[in-house]
Amino acid sequence: MGPGDLDRILFGLEFPKDPRVIVGIEGLDDAGVYLLQEGLALVQTVDFFTPIVDDPFWFGQIAVANALSDVYAMGGRPITAMNIVCFPQDGDLSVLREILRGGVEKLKEAAVALVGGHSVDDPEIKYGLSVTGVIHPEKVVRNRGAKPGDVLLLTKPLGTGIIATAIKAGFAGEETVRKVIKVMASLNRDASEAMMEVGVSACTDVTGFGLLGHACEMVEGSGVGFVIFASRVPILEEALEFSRMGLVPAGAYRNREFRKGMVEVLGVEEPMLDVLFDPQTSGGLLISVAREKADGLMEGLRKRGVGAEVIGEVTEEAGKVKVVI
Repeated sequence: MGPGDLDRILFGLEFPKDPRVIVGIEGLDDAGVYLLQEGLALVQTVDFFTPIVDDPFWFGQIAVANALSDVYAMGGRPITAMNIVCFPQDGDLSVLREILRGGVEKLKEAAVALVGGHSVDDPEIKYGLSVTGVIHPEKVVRNRGAKPGDVLLLTKPLGTGIIATAIKAGFAGEETVRKVIKVMASLNRDASEAMMEVGVSACTDVTGFGLLGHACEMVEGSGVGFVIFASRVPILEEALEFSRMGLVPAGAYRNREFRKGMVEVLGVEEPMLDVLFDPQTSGGLLISVAREKADGLMEGLRKRGVGAEVIGEVTEEAGKVKVVI
């Protein structure tokens, strides 16, 4: 499904209501939040996809890191997960074992218990998780809530979608493959803990809609706008090279078309713009934080070994994302 398809599919449907739902399907948030009892809420999400790298073990690692990310983006702590597996009945079961082994290893790293799962016969391999996390209901970080004067931080480099396209086309060398795998398989846990330590205005994880697509989600209907400085955005340099070669996934063009009315571009070259719209897998956190807290957040990220860059600021130009050099 492309951007906007879900809205059209769900239009007119009446969803079940429950007063304990703090964050539900009606918004654009990364996960749902349900009040379980005073001081305790559940954070729930699900995500799975087809392989984006050839190595099944690393595919399992990446899929799990990606599925856990929505909980981390809202400031929650994932505690349990259930496998979602699609695999051909006549497929090589050693491949499936490696996918699941990779997933289990990443769950161990995240200290998340695997409590079950479900598999179906499917000619196309898919893997991911349904995840449950916990959070204090008054500490939920949503993707809207950015305030004018805030600064914007990004915790992982962009370009994984473009590089995945290059891998499929046979243009990416082994060193590039290792580099992009490391980025995608890394958890957003430490970044989440750092932002919760200082307190932030808003956050989302950068995934299929790309940096600019998710930035648009954060400003849509919020009364604020973003300015993003393209020269400050961390990127995998190979992604820009591949973008210049035309190795850009179709999702980047869909993202760009869908949000063209909200994004104003000033002096940014086309290959870089493709990177900014590139659909990411297991991307970093895009965080809006008060300017006076930004240094503290950067220090907390550094202490945890998380690379991050200040890439922009929040303005009063409602509903607009401006991209400048």
